[in-house]
Amino acid sequence: MSEAEYPDDKTFSIIPGGPFFQFLNRIHLSGRGMELAKLRTIIITLIAWLPLLLLSMLKGQAWGGETNLPFIQDLDVHIRLLVALPMFIVAEVIVHQRMLVVVREFRERNLIPDAEMERFQNAVTSARKWRNAVIAEILMIAIIYIIGYQVVWHQTSAHEASAWYSEPGIGKGTLSMAGIWFRYISLPIFQFLFLRWYYRISIWTRFLFQVSRIKLSLVPTHPDEVGGLGFLTDSVYALMPLAFAHGVMLLGLISNHIFHEGAALFDFKLDILVIIVLVLCLVILPLFSFSSQLGEAKRQGRLEYGRLASRFV
Repeated sequence: MSEAEYPDDKTFSIIPGGPFFQFLNRIHLSGRGMELAKLRTIIITLIAWLPLLLLSMLKGQAWGGETNLPFIQDLDVHIRLLVALPMFIVAEVIVHQRMLVVVREFRERNLIPDAEMERFQNAVTSARKWRNAVIAEILMIAIIYIIGYQVVWHQTSAHEASAWYSEPGIGKGTLSMAGIWFRYISLPIFQFLFLRWYYRISIWTRFLFQVSRIKLSLVPTHPDEVGGLGFLTDSVYALMPLAFAHGVMLLGLISNHIFHEGAALFDFKLDILVIIVLVLCLVILPLFSFSSQLGEAKRQGRLEYGRLASRFV
């Protein structure tokens, strides 16, 4: 097949697509190649974090005052908004650049037989369709503003002490101006970027599964020792910033409990284990789609190589 017949997979990535991406393009905070990453990171981070500082200062809740949990001491919020949230945005550029190479390599290495090229292109087209789906981001927003308020917000605000997001002298049941911004702006921004990443990974997993159903032209003696699929490990390295963001999110949650509620680090053994397993599953599990084909290629390769050795000696 000529490259002109199947051009889409040469520029396919799971990152640039969807209404939010189009919105960033229109306000000149992004481009087709995920340009302006630094500016995009700074502006989104400041929108989520800076008003919280200013509004809590106006109420005298930034450094102390009548609250037992001042804004400056809320490590969970600072780590989420100043470390994890920027990592979600930076990871987009890294993953985008790696994915362009990964998807292209299936054809560059002649892993897709000519007879199966149409199935491969259908997998690319389907992944692009889901990536650009408007309904997906609408559902994310619905989940954030319905389920997120009932579950995540109560968990986030579950401190016995009065906190910076509560109205002074009234208690945590009544939100201050900083609390309103946090609940209705900052936290939804963070949750949206978080859910959007899980949606993208689900698209990537589905794409790899569909490709793994194609009979690939694997080479058992390939020097990468995985039949020529070694380039897929680039996707693992590309997702490292996302894995790091999960770690620091847990760090922030644990830090608040330790410093403000007297908890011990070992109280969170299960939480740490769950995050480790979750991250490993997100990053590595999609690659297991090719395990059956690799096993078959290894067995077939051993037989062919054994016959070659017999003829040689």
